[in-house]
Amino acid sequence: MPERAPLLLLDVGGTDIKAAVARGAGRELGPALRRGVLAHADASGDALVGQLAGIAEEVLDGERPGAAALLLPGIVDTARRRAVFSANLGLRDAAVPDALSARLGVPLAFGHDVGTAAEAELAEGAGRDGAACTLAVVIGTGIAATAFVEDTRVDVPGAGELGHVPVPGGLACSCGATGCLETIASAAGIARAYERLSGTPVPGAKQVLERAQAGDPAAVAAWDQAVEALAFALHWSVGLLGVDRVIVGGGLSEAGEELLAPLRRALAARLSFMPLPTIVPARLGGDAGLVGARLLALALEASLASEDSA
Repeated sequence: MPERAPLLLLDVGGTDIKAAVARGAGRELGPALRRGVLAHADASGDALVGQLAGIAEEVLDGERPGAAALLLPGIVDTARRRAVFSANLGLRDAAVPDALSARLGVPLAFGHDVGTAAEAELAEGAGRDGAACTLAVVIGTGIAATAFVEDTRVDVPGAGELGHVPVPGGLACSCGATGCLETIASAAGIARAYERLSGTPVPGAKQVLERAQAGDPAAVAAWDQAVEALAFALHWSVGLLGVDRVIVGGGLSEAGEELLAPLRRALAARLSFMPLPTIVPARLGGDAGLVGARLLALALEASLASEDSA
């Protein structure tokens, strides 16, 4: 029996692109390649397509994939196959999926980065553990979320933009609004908050947490502000959707209980009659998007095989 063609997987975030190839009968993920996004102000996405094609060539190393999957951040319309809006990448109604598929000559599945990663978490990671409504929140360069009613994802273009809801203390955002959650509670927002308070730049939120643990007042203030803002947003989510399980992923989730424990306390202090949801860390880590992309590519491959046999 001939070996099945590999699957090309591309997960684009606000800052980085992760790429991998899934090979073998079980389509195991190979080593992930990570590159910084070079195209931040190209509304058409042409520059991004060029970078993705180069990354695909690098990770495939001469192999030809049977199918591919691409994940993009922001508002995506999977039916129209458009990147509708991405504040961090500058995309506006960009036909990135079809342009990349044509460039590579490979059928390509398309999904939202956070939504697809969240589906992977429910399928192969933290799971829903019997919850009626699960909210998966990814906190990295930006903040986004995906809601599931039991096992069904709320998959509507624009749904889950938790990072762009207004919160107390929120600042001017790259999306054009003022007050957005991610301006103070994303990993980048926490680092910027510390710099505003202390006058000292830091590489990221990890360093802010380390300084907070050492008793730095500016770091403590920046971290506490982020936690309170997240609790504010989650309070609305619980009241609106009846969320009873929250899965926290993304780079900031690497802080573990240093983030989750105060977040539980801050949310509990805000809730009155509404039950406190379970708040747990994601389990798939930085590969969640690639795992989700693999699921998309497998579904596309099965659909193509069914068409061929019909």
